[in-house]
Amino acid sequence: MPDWTSIAEQLKAAGITLSKRNSPQPVSGGDISDAWRLTTKDGDIFLKSGPLQAREQFVAEAEGLREIAATKTVRVPAVLTTGEVDDGIFLALEWIHFVPANAKVEAQLGERLALMHEYTHRSFGWYRDNTIGLTPQHNTRSDNWVEFFREHRLQFQLRLARENGFGGELQSRGTQLLKRLPGFFDDGETEAALLHGDLWGGNWASADGEAVVFDPAVYYGDREADIAMTRLFGGFGPAFYATYEARWPKRAGYAERQCLYQLYHVLNHLNLFGSGYLGRALQLIDTVL
Repeated sequence: MPDWTSIAEQLKAAGITLSKRNSPQPVSGGDISDAWRLTTKDGDIFLKSGPLQAREQFVAEAEGLREIAATKTVRVPAVLTTGEVDDGIFLALEWIHFVPANAKVEAQLGERLALMHEYTHRSFGWYRDNTIGLTPQHNTRSDNWVEFFREHRLQFQLRLARENGFGGELQSRGTQLLKRLPGFFDDGETEAALLHGDLWGGNWASADGEAVVFDPAVYYGDREADIAMTRLFGGFGPAFYATYEARWPKRAGYAERQCLYQLYHVLNHLNLFGSGYLGRALQLIDTVL
């Protein structure tokens, strides 16, 4: 259990005073850190807690939320504060009450994500590394998207897979794919857009009639990477794609690149959760090759 006395003191120093009636309530849904609902004098807040070794992960999440919030496009939970207690770390966020989404909110999400993707940088990557799930995600700046994606996304995940015992066919076909990677891109059409980075159906919701995204793995890259992730596990309806594509129509070669971007996440799931994702990874590689 977290050191609630120390957390309360740090929250107070940040201008957040817990209610005397406060009793931390566990919140379900996460599989990486513990989550809690706390009552303050000004309403409830959401608090994530974890071991001290997760410090950089929590700080990077807070910075990612701030990066998205600064665009004033799609809503994210407001970052209240972060802190350390004993051998633990916590992140305090705005509490948002989620409700089931409807087509109107899905359409709004597509529209606002498209606006967020208008925010670009001169180079690919980000000013800091973060994580994708529990896996390190390296964001070293690069002027070349193909090199960035090859080295810091696919090649990194394939190397982890080899270390995790997934050699043989995955590595040989993966090597073929990496050699052919430039042929799937037109560098002149690839902008370094601000990405959520982990936009699956569990990382967005509806509240107060608007879409909210959270748990980002932010970096600047090809905007198609976010859309490819939305199609990997479902959770996004036709209204979302209609409004998004009204601003950003599919470019030539999108189908192959969608497989490449999905492969990054499937390889990550392979490394995190095991061989159940091996067949899907090989299928995506075969589709592209």
